[in-house]
Amino acid sequence: MENIKSHVVLGLGATGLSVVHYLHEQGITPLVMDSRHQPPGMDELKRLYPEVELLTGGFDCRYLVQASQIIISPGIAVDTPEIRAAIDMGIEVIGDVELFARAVKDREPCVIGITGSNGKSTVTTLVGEMARVAGLNYAVGGNIGVPALDLLREPRDLYILELSSFQLETTHSLNCIVATCLNISEDHMDRYTDLEAYRQAKLSLYCQSKRALFNREDELTEPKDPMNQNSFGLSAPFNDEWGVRDGKVVHGTTEIMNLLDVALVGSHNHANLLAAMALAYHAGVDKESMIQVATTFTGLAHRCELVAVHNGVSYVNDSKATNVGATVAALEGFSDHLGGIILIAGGDGKGADFQPLQQAIHGLSQLITLGKDGDKIAEFSEKAIRVSDMSEAVKTANELAEAGDIVLMSPACASLDMYKNFMARGEDFRAEVNALAGSSDA
Repeated sequence: MENIKSHVVLGLGATGLSVVHYLHEQGITPLVMDSRHQPPGMDELKRLYPEVELLTGGFDCRYLVQASQIIISPGIAVDTPEIRAAIDMGIEVIGDVELFARAVKDREPCVIGITGSNGKSTVTTLVGEMARVAGLNYAVGGNIGVPALDLLREPRDLYILELSSFQLETTHSLNCIVATCLNISEDHMDRYTDLEAYRQAKLSLYCQSKRALFNREDELTEPKDPMNQNSFGLSAPFNDEWGVRDGKVVHGTTEIMNLLDVALVGSHNHANLLAAMALAYHAGVDKESMIQVATTFTGLAHRCELVAVHNGVSYVNDSKATNVGATVAALEGFSDHLGGIILIAGGDGKGADFQPLQQAIHGLSQLITLGKDGDKIAEFSEKAIRVSDMSEAVKTANELAEAGDIVLMSPACASLDMYKNFMARGEDFRAEVNALAGSSDA
């Protein structure tokens, strides 16, 4: 064996490249390994760092057990046998977010940490927008957009990080100003032994923060041990909590704004806004900046996104709903809608229990299912129609819908059985909806 390296980077892609760049800046030349034969970022690695060796097609245990540190991408499970062997030998296995945490550890707390099963990207983006309007020197990244280590390339006063459970498994020393777990519902059950194991990965963020912000309407998000904590929720708040009272968004006894003036639709998004306001408050964002964002921000692509209104029917793209909890939240968010709801759902359930969908589906005017686990969802409704693809799903919904109805594509499943990612699924839905307008004009 030659070229034994002190640092091994497992997994290339955007995260792996950011780790290589960071280590290079520290004067370290790592070894990179990826289980894929043609991993993304391969050509860029060769162009930028020709001296860095890349081994593909698996993880060579001979190199792992001689490393002093292994930096693992979040998509790779720490229980992978080769990695577990290294851990058992006392070799440190961490992720890119932990490297980031160590890089800023000597500063005053400058991180806002955001995790949860659903709504992470919306809340992270909202906090970022509030920081921008307030004129703060900030950066947004982590599980959304820019890898955490890449945020260090320019000096910032505030880092707003979306954090997945996978990232938190290998993160131990973040020193957050405030951190939140927005909600907990079954997700990634193909990686975790049970819901509690998944929950513990999420809640590990709290002990890395000066303050914990939890969702008082989801007891699974509450800190395990008493600490400096606060809560948000759609109910009327006590003391200095964040909530809704008499149709107004409030912080304790302070009125922030009328709920009717909020641009986001759906009660789940109103809860996201409350969480974002509470987080931004602890970063020094003023009330006026929060209000400005709340009245103009209409949401992210593929997150309860209104695609079109066709013959009086609203078509909503919620492709980001890759788990059951997200779809339940979306359906509850539209529970006050006076028209009918036609749901398009299905895909790869990743081993999740679909039972929580049963009650939410009960009030639908129609259920249309597709994908690998579409039949499992269809079992909950006598109104279910099974289709083969998105084109058939949209055409079927169009035939059934009446003016005033909502056609909601909220799959409750991952997309990889049929698409490259949830964005591709959302774009397919958008294209099929737009084709309806074209066919009617012909």
